[in-house]
Amino acid sequence: MTSGANPTTFTRLSDREGSMSRVFDAPRELVFQAYTDPAHIPHWWGPRDVTTTVDTMDVKPGGAWRYVHRGANGAEYGFRGEYREVVPPERLVSTFEFEPMPGHIVVDTAIFEDLDGKTKLTVTSLFQSAADFDGMLESGMESGATESWDRLAELLASQQERTSAPRPTG
Repeated sequence: MTSGANPTTFTRLSDREGSMSRVFDAPRELVFQAYTDPAHIPHWWGPRDVTTTVDTMDVKPGGAWRYVHRGANGAEYGFRGEYREVVPPERLVSTFEFEPMPGHIVVDTAIFEDLDGKTKLTVTSLFQSAADFDGMLESGMESGATESWDRLAELLASQQERTSAPRPTG
């Protein structure tokens, strides 16, 4: 699990662009896999108080993705996008759209940087307008993204524990 010594940081790069980054205590291939394997997404994508379902996830240039959040009250809302670039395990470029607010499309560029067994993940988001960026910040984007990446760190730690656990001998 990641502590305060290894936080998610946010930087506003311009009126339409921001980035968030974090160093994960896991190899780059494992972090990239957590981002691109539909079996892993429900375990980390989104807040803890919702259930995330992967509806579509075709990780290739031109491929679509769609996730659905379901709250405790049963309310559902979707997110969708399209993959523009997929360069395992280095780079992932995709669009992001919150379905209840169609037409406000963000382009996210995720860079997975190898740091000698750890991974620095930086996601740069380019919004269509300053108003879209401000609206996303006001909606709680930073806290939501931090919670997701906290969950991602927990998933990565549990995966590494499983792979490094001693095997029974027989």
